[in-house]
Amino acid sequence: MKFKIFFLTLLLSALSIPHAQAADTGWRYWGYFQAAPGATKWTAAMTGPTVAVADGAVEGWAFTFSNDAIPDAKAPKVSPSFAAICGKTKPVAGKKRVGVMIDFGSAVLRPRGESTPRLIQRCVVADKAALGIDVLGQVAKVRAQGSGFICGLNGYPAKECGVEMKTPKGYLKK
Repeated sequence: MKFKIFFLTLLLSALSIPHAQAADTGWRYWGYFQAAPGATKWTAAMTGPTVAVADGAVEGWAFTFSNDAIPDAKAPKVSPSFAAICGKTKPVAGKKRVGVMIDFGSAVLRPRGESTPRLIQRCVVADKAALGIDVLGQVAKVRAQGSGFICGLNGYPAKECGVEMKTPKGYLKK
């Protein structure tokens, strides 16, 4: 619920900015995406990662950018493929297998003085009741706000959380 409140606050803040100014700035943050078992395209998650994840699903995280002119965050750059991520991981009785992909984003989004880590693709064997956040926690060290908003994965970015920034060149459509 707190995760939804953060995004509602973010949306209301964006709506109160005049359009010309809104196109000049936006937010960089961790976007959460999902691919149901058998899916080959990412779907933006409309909730936080405290949701159930199905056996055979792929969870995706992308350090991304959006604003009024670019409302849709970019999904991970690699299409979800459970077979590619978990194909060599044998099923375990009473557990589920979930693919996890973490895309640390493009260099234009990188905070000053930091290095962009390499893409992570890993198969997680988890309890049947594991939620998205549990699966993510098996792959990366998670830094979150008290509201549950994900701020950093494996120390990236090092300190910031959902920072407003100028729209990177090339993000606005001409």
